[in-house]
Amino acid sequence: MTAAAQEGADADRPLVVDAHHHVWDLSVRDQEWITGAELAPIRRNFSLADLAPELRAAGVGATVVVQTVTVPQETPELLALAAGSDLVAGVVGWTDLTRPDVADTLAALRELPGGRHLVGIRHQVQGEPDPEWLLRPDVRRGLAALAAAGLAHDLVVLPHQLPACARIAAELPGLTFVLDHLGKPPIVTGAREPWASAVRALAARPNTVCKLSGMVTEADHATWTVDDLRPYADTVLDAFGPRRLMFGSDWPVSTLAARYAEVLDAARLLTGDLAPGERREVFGGTARRVYGL
Repeated sequence: MTAAAQEGADADRPLVVDAHHHVWDLSVRDQEWITGAELAPIRRNFSLADLAPELRAAGVGATVVVQTVTVPQETPELLALAAGSDLVAGVVGWTDLTRPDVADTLAALRELPGGRHLVGIRHQVQGEPDPEWLLRPDVRRGLAALAAAGLAHDLVVLPHQLPACARIAAELPGLTFVLDHLGKPPIVTGAREPWASAVRALAARPNTVCKLSGMVTEADHATWTVDDLRPYADTVLDAFGPRRLMFGSDWPVSTLAARYAEVLDAARLLTGDLAPGERREVFGGTARRVYGL
């Protein structure tokens, strides 16, 4: 089914939820991860005002903005952004999960302007040299505090870190773990293992969810096609099912490989064989339910 045909078939669908995007202002703080020639196009400011026209043109009615740096000041800024926006419905922020006072920090964040929009916490686990960082006792204690606070934990990890994700999800059944970007499979090479087996093991835990996001930047930025993405999308669709899958644009990182509308069109094509109710889950229902939007 073409994107245009899919659009017609879903003409009565509710507004889409984009469950994963970012904003940053380099005059406020550097984004130290944006280095090298490949990332040079996104080494500039990106604001909600830049994104809003894309959202409205695409029929996106709500978003979740996600942290980018591991500094405590960013999360209050994102909460304030949500407080003043009719688009940002949720914030996945950052706090130091290894501190013994995590519960107090979370409570304090919720008292800030926009604090009711805090829906989850993410740590840049992909940058941790220890593949079992999530299993450390101090991290486990912090994750348990998230569960007690009714918040989710977004997992931004590399494929070799997925086994630890499955283990911690089994140890903490009361915490919802949200896998960002399918666990970053090596789409550019076409390889599927050991990623596919590891992601299926994670999906076997009922307290896990996956974002259909980040695929275009794991593929060849210049030549990717929907067919390149399909084996990976099919894997998570089969493993998690539509009620545990949510669309995310990963804007503006996604602009390295595609326009906003192209990312959304690709996701619609990849889910074109689902029933209308199942597509509504992927494009809004799952995010609303998991994040309590």
